[in-house]
Amino acid sequence: MTAKSPRKKKPLTRDRILDAAQALITKKGLPAFSMRTLGTALRVEAMSLYHHFPSKAHLLDALLDRHIAAIELPDASRPFRERLLGFAYSYREAMRAFPEFAFFMMFHRMNTPTCLAFLERVVAIFRDAGFDDEAGSRAFRSFGYYVVGAILDETAGYARGPTAAEPVPLDAQLELAPSLLAYGRWFGQESWDRTFALGLDALADALDR
Repeated sequence: MTAKSPRKKKPLTRDRILDAAQALITKKGLPAFSMRTLGTALRVEAMSLYHHFPSKAHLLDALLDRHIAAIELPDASRPFRERLLGFAYSYREAMRAFPEFAFFMMFHRMNTPTCLAFLERVVAIFRDAGFDDEAGSRAFRSFGYYVVGAILDETAGYARGPTAAEPVPLDAQLELAPSLLAYGRWFGQESWDRTFALGLDALADALDR
């Protein structure tokens, strides 16, 4: 009877590390993520990860770049409104696909080469439409306020936030805020797409004018 040959270890590559990092962040959340926990998940010494990424910050930048690079923007030949809405929906989809990392992606300063190239393409939507630098800057920022605010609420916002130490019972809520509770029927996730579209269309209409 011949002895079994030892199973070859899977080579440690940047993509494999990033895949494992994404899985770990999805499972445990970003605050719990570290190079040590990542090494444990990959069954390697944490120090071996530093051959591919000099630091945790470098790894998170690479994970950010991976997701930003995957966002598709409409072709520059398309009309302004189509490009604007295409950007908004693609960006929102990318953030919602990885909600545990969305806060980092939205609020990390996007100054890697990949991120800067992406932002340049987004800014071009406004410049190509004829906005001067000041008007384009304000339009770009205003649009970002809406899109980022909506995604933040959908991925980590009000519904997941802390509650009062002594919340008002439902029967008392009906007496104190009946209109609010009536509105609440449409606050849930099943209504997010229509709500997002309503605000987005209104803002796009204003900018298109």
